[in-house]
Amino acid sequence: MISLKNIRIAVDFDGTIVDHEYPGIGKEKLFAFQTLKELEKLGARLILWTFRAGPELEQAVEYCRKNGIVFYAVNRNYPEEVYDESISRKIDADVFIDDKNVGGFPGWSEIWQILVPFDLHQKEMERQIANARRNSLRRLFGRRDRQNEG
Repeated sequence: MISLKNIRIAVDFDGTIVDHEYPGIGKEKLFAFQTLKELEKLGARLILWTFRAGPELEQAVEYCRKNGIVFYAVNRNYPEEVYDESISRKIDADVFIDDKNVGGFPGWSEIWQILVPFDLHQKEMERQIANARRNSLRRLFGRRDRQNEG
């Protein structure tokens, strides 16, 4: 199986998960939650990294929760982190998904292709097909052997 185990992905909210409507919550970006859910299934640790704070942040977190995403951490590096002046506010992530990237936000389909390229999918599918064939042959020959025993 393709794995993104423990890869930390910092994700912005406004303009990335939803359209810009701050302080309100805009319309969901196409494939945002589907992509985030699949990244989680592959082992990624998702961190919500947003300008929002206070009630606006709580609304964004709740909106994501209602759409099936509970972040590993919110505006911090790990859940237990307590901010003080000795800690840098720069997030420690392997990947940043933000509409303020150079070139802008490419869309969730493109994000998926960047993080989980087609050739990895193809190799995984080939592996699964080979395993299915082996299992089918084992079952087939296993049945014949039992028939010949009687």
